[in-house]
Amino acid sequence: VKVGVILPFSGGSADIALSELRAMKLYMKLHKAELGKHAIQLVERDSKEPSGATAQTLTRELLVNDKVDILVGYQYSPDAIASAPVATQAKKPMIIVNAQASFITTLSPYAVRVSVSSWSGAYPMGGYAFTKLGCKAVIVGFTDFAPGRDVLAAFKAGYEKAGGKLVDEVPMGGPAQVPDFTPFLQRMKDKKPDCTYIFTPAASFNAPLARTYRDLGLPAAGIRFLGTGDISQDSTLPQLGDAAAGWITSGHYTADLDTPENKKFVAAWYAEYGDKLRPDFFVVQAWDAMAAVFHLVKTLDGKIDGDKALAALKGWKHASPRGPISIDPETRDVVQNIYVQKIVKKGGRIGIEVID
Repeated sequence: VKVGVILPFSGGSADIALSELRAMKLYMKLHKAELGKHAIQLVERDSKEPSGATAQTLTRELLVNDKVDILVGYQYSPDAIASAPVATQAKKPMIIVNAQASFITTLSPYAVRVSVSSWSGAYPMGGYAFTKLGCKAVIVGFTDFAPGRDVLAAFKAGYEKAGGKLVDEVPMGGPAQVPDFTPFLQRMKDKKPDCTYIFTPAASFNAPLARTYRDLGLPAAGIRFLGTGDISQDSTLPQLGDAAAGWITSGHYTADLDTPENKKFVAAWYAEYGDKLRPDFFVVQAWDAMAAVFHLVKTLDGKIDGDKALAALKGWKHASPRGPISIDPETRDVVQNIYVQKIVKKGGRIGIEVID
């Protein structure tokens, strides 16, 4: 069974893409015996920049020239958005490893998301911030592209439903390069909110955000930091350091999650790749994407028909390291736990405490 993998193996997210590929290969290694007579061949392609154009071209080439049976990947929402019509035309399953814009699975009946939608963590956190954390005046800061605008709309909907009203909405540049956060955070500080709620695309954005937040004196002014799980990405926590201690995020995975499945997974990851890099939510999303591929190969006995594949994925349940997940039959989107997480010092390192 040929699986086309489209991820940005060069550019700003190259490290993430490599970790995701490692997760897929580790799943294949540890679960190979389950396939019996079947084998999986990965055909990897570099989607580079988040424009959508390169990913769309690669998707077409993988389907027409390489004749892959399953598509896996799509780090950026524009890549998934541009490629969805191609998957529809070819009638091939398209398993989304990360792209988070909420509407993506509506763009193709063959699109299935195993990652997270940008509403999943932000909407419940809006209500939680008002009712449980006592945030009566909140400013939302967001990277200005489809997932960021989704996060703003989602948090705002949850916050207002609980009885709150946002103080301000601050777009903080685009996803292609890390901005100078100073003017955006200064604007927030000047309005004196109780809390901020911030979304960035993770990775290289997180450390500059933490430093600037601290250096501008927002914590000293009593402004609490709330954010999406992208900001408490396990693999970037050492770079955040003490500047992020006490930050609260809402996310669907942390390597510190205290469950048997996660402990087994983290141990397997360290055994294979060493303990220099902690697995994060990107890694687990890719691990679960390969679990979905294995499910298709086993269920369909290696004969990957697009419509039968989608029928097999609808309602699929999986014991993930992040907790139990399933694919909603109607939306083809992932159903999963969302955790309220606090960044803390534990055992001499920066880690995550799950508080709710």
